Amino acid sequence: MTHRVLLALALACLVLAGCTSGPVRRVSEPAASIQQLTVAADGSWSVELRLQNYSSVPMRFDSLTLDVRIGDQAAGKLLHQPALTVGPESADVVSVTMRPDAGARMVLADALASRRGVDYALEGSIDAAPADRSSSRSYRILRKSALSPMPGLPGVLR
Repeated sequence: MTHRVLLALALACLVLAGCTSGPVRRVSEPAASIQQLTVAADGSWSVELRLQNYSSVPMRFDSLTLDVRIGDQAAGKLLHQPALTVGPESADVVSVTMRPDAGARMVLADALASRRGVDYALEGSIDAAPADRSSSRSYRILRKSALSPMPGLPGVLR
């Protein structure tokens, strides 16, 4: 009889202990990448920037400052204050317009004319915080990837 009571108490303690713990709260570094770049008729670029939240909690993206390189040419800075909350382990896209430097414009124009891809790099920082906190933290960003022209969409690379 005593063994049954002890076993029942132990089982009850395990059930209660399982109920008291919530989901794990993990805050991870965010990431950024270019999802699409569109060259406008006036030479400006519209950059669709994908902001990735790898955290297990919603993250608020307050601001970003990213140096953009196309090929081996500096293109300029992306400066934006998205004021965007991205759900846990999700991503969202923001559109940022920039006026690229002449060298980068030429590299991209050549890639579009010859219908070939081009490497790009983003380097800088993103200020973000869990959605339930007021102060944000600066996260360092370094992303290297490539863009390819989209068939049937002149001036668009993905």
